[in-house]
Amino acid sequence: MAKSVDLLSTEALTAPAQLRRRPAWRRSPLTMAGLVLIGILALIAMLAPLIAPADPLKQVLSTRLKPPAAAHWLGTDQLGRDILSRMMYGARISLVIGIVVVGLAASVGTFVGLIAGYAGGWLDEGLMRLTDVFFAFPALILAMAISGALGPSLTNAMIAIAVVSWPVYARLVRAQVLSLREREYVEAARSLGASAERIVWQHILPNTLAPLLVQASFDMGGAILSAAGLSFIGFGTQPPTAEWGVMISEGRNYIATQPWLSLFLSIPQVGPICRGRYHDSHRLEIYDPSHAIASRFDPTLTFRIHVSE
Repeated sequence: MAKSVDLLSTEALTAPAQLRRRPAWRRSPLTMAGLVLIGILALIAMLAPLIAPADPLKQVLSTRLKPPAAAHWLGTDQLGRDILSRMMYGARISLVIGIVVVGLAASVGTFVGLIAGYAGGWLDEGLMRLTDVFFAFPALILAMAISGALGPSLTNAMIAIAVVSWPVYARLVRAQVLSLREREYVEAARSLGASAERIVWQHILPNTLAPLLVQASFDMGGAILSAAGLSFIGFGTQPPTAEWGVMISEGRNYIATQPWLSLFLSIPQVGPICRGRYHDSHRLEIYDPSHAIASRFDPTLTFRIHVSE
């Protein structure tokens, strides 16, 4: 009696090995281009004191509100300060904001999510209801209230943004822990007498890092934009600090006659957000070859043979 059996084609069988051998930049060239652009932004921020053409705080009233020219590539503001230099120094502040805010939010949220997901019960229920309280308010409005209560400053703005951002990480980590705590390797560690702390920190936490990295890179641009928004309305960084939100706020009164004051400053804020969001959607194709295989593998690549029973 003959019956049919579906077998994977040679192309399908060799696809995983071939894909793993391909370098990361060939698997997703646009993602690597985004990484390069982010690296350039970070490099400019770190080298700003060396490459900036002028002192970002130096006022030259005789050259105020000058359009872009050879002497000032992006023009000058209402006090005669070089916009390009202030933009470069503002990148340093924005980079610090993104790292500090995401670091604080991810640390607190990861800790809460680990406890809630592994402990379960009333502790899980209480912590998740606490996150619901934060989710009940618009993030920017809540950040404005916290920053206003603490006082307008860069530090307080970063604290406020981190406070409204940690529940996302808590929910994300909790969902991962609920799945991971039932895995065989966790059960094996538990049966061998491993403590709950050891299981959580050595077996569960490392396996939650991939989605955490994706969420963190996604939130970097959002944190920069939120801080700029707080500074724009007066709750964040205060003048004369060279911060992007402050600079846009100062240039809004001249938007009709000197649009370069705000136009050029909006570009570097949109860039990190777009690069981060595109990079998130393709990050797993670089860091997780199995995801790239699944996204490219066609399950219909099979051939049918007949075997005799």
